[in-house]
Amino acid sequence: MMNQFSHSGRLLGACCLALQIALCLAGCGGRLPPLLDATLDDLRRGLDGGNFSSVDLTKAYIARINEVNEQLHAVNEINPDALTIAAERDKERCQGKVGPLHGIPILIKDNIATNDKMNNTAGSFALLGAKVPEDSTVAAKLRKAGAIILGKANLSQWANFRSDNGSSGWSSIGGQATGAYFPGQDPSGSSSGSGVSSSVGLAWACLGTETDGSIISPSQENNLVGIKPSVGLTSRYLVVPISEHQDTVGPMARTVKDAAHLLSAIAGKDSNDNYTSAIPFGDKVPDYVAACKKSGLKGKRIGIPQGLTKGESGYPAPVEKTFRETVELLRSSGAVIVDNIEFPGLEQLGPSNEIVLKADFVSGLPELYLKKLVANPNNITSLADLQAFTHKDPREDWPERDTGVWDSALKLGFGNDSPQFREAFQKQLNFGGEQGLAGALKNNSLDAIFAPSDFVSSMAAPLGNPVVTVPIGRMPDDTPVTRNGFGNLNATGPNQPFGVGFAGAHFSEEALIGMAYALEQQTHVRTKIHPKVVPRTELQDVLGK
Repeated sequence: MMNQFSHSGRLLGACCLALQIALCLAGCGGRLPPLLDATLDDLRRGLDGGNFSSVDLTKAYIARINEVNEQLHAVNEINPDALTIAAERDKERCQGKVGPLHGIPILIKDNIATNDKMNNTAGSFALLGAKVPEDSTVAAKLRKAGAIILGKANLSQWANFRSDNGSSGWSSIGGQATGAYFPGQDPSGSSSGSGVSSSVGLAWACLGTETDGSIISPSQENNLVGIKPSVGLTSRYLVVPISEHQDTVGPMARTVKDAAHLLSAIAGKDSNDNYTSAIPFGDKVPDYVAACKKSGLKGKRIGIPQGLTKGESGYPAPVEKTFRETVELLRSSGAVIVDNIEFPGLEQLGPSNEIVLKADFVSGLPELYLKKLVANPNNITSLADLQAFTHKDPREDWPERDTGVWDSALKLGFGNDSPQFREAFQKQLNFGGEQGLAGALKNNSLDAIFAPSDFVSSMAAPLGNPVVTVPIGRMPDDTPVTRNGFGNLNATGPNQPFGVGFAGAHFSEEALIGMAYALEQQTHVRTKIHPKVVPRTELQDVLGK
């Protein structure tokens, strides 16, 4: 589904034509950041200093996508207007009009709608050609910040809410995404394409979405920083939903500061998403970039779940060892460590959470998305319609990849306006709240829970609490290769990245980012773990072309 188009682009206006010539000349001798690890500060310096233009940067990222996408299947579609937009950003820069992400290319997950020439498919042919009346709020905020929406990243189809079997990172539109750190790597879902793309430098950073683990897990597996914001901090308007109670949109980037920059651009209230009315900061959210201080751990009370420091976690030995060492690093950084925190409700959470997610999807898919479409070529107006389309269209790979999640959701016979839903949701509030993360934070006066990334993401999901994950290690070279349940990817292998996460109370992102930054600055693990698949194109290869 890649849109192929010419890499040529022209700047708009005589002023910026002259600027482009000057940029090319300056760029020959200027400092050009390697795109595998380029930060926003690196790219801003290059753009502001005349070492390269946004057109150059966009050309380089497009070339990098085209180099590796046949192998990694990370990107579903390149924006056919990307170079035109880049030229407009260069013209604006010439005129002194510069936003916080001005002229910076970003990829967004293919369930976040844009009102342009791109599709928004959630990875399915059912939505191919469907159109929305306007940009999703987060896409509009990116444009307002000056960003270039470079394209749509692949994902686990329907954000991993279709099959009881299947594989992470597969969609009928994009094919099977794979990670870049060992052969056949499971990229984790559902923001798999965003994870792979950001990690190997196919854009500056990416947006993902999470209901339960879909930002944190692919960030961990792809050696990234991921921020899963509190539900309500970022708008979900015109984002294909799973659960209005758990869905959120957040950044996946290579550094904590870059993730903070991206979060700052998309956070805030939106009248189209009433959950954002709960934001406690008024109309101005905290300065998440300013929270990136090396002192971010000092004085913070951090809880460690029971068993994690005593070799009882069930994690592989390298993960356990690295985790224990990292806890001691937190302690030496001034954090107060509170060990053996219990979460008595988590083991009882599963049945009620399953009902909440499925009832939310039955109600939310038509109400929050399908009814808002201004073009709907396949006339998909309900989950039943979607199920029927998927069963009939051979491109959707049914029945090999089943529709078990949808089948059971439809069998519920109710949506999220029913007494049965309210009963399940109250149980979820209890098991996941008072007896889960919220209770643990309150009862122990904690600023955060710290654990391996997947542990904290599952703990935070039921009540929509925030999580930040940071790379912390890799599996050793003698790690056995094991297959995923579907049998088409490698679930474990040598060089597999893993991370640690901080989870906190609602709208505590500022503090969590500070803690994550302080840890990152002492470890710098990401730069020590190298992908096996790396695009070759750099900025010098496109300058002046």
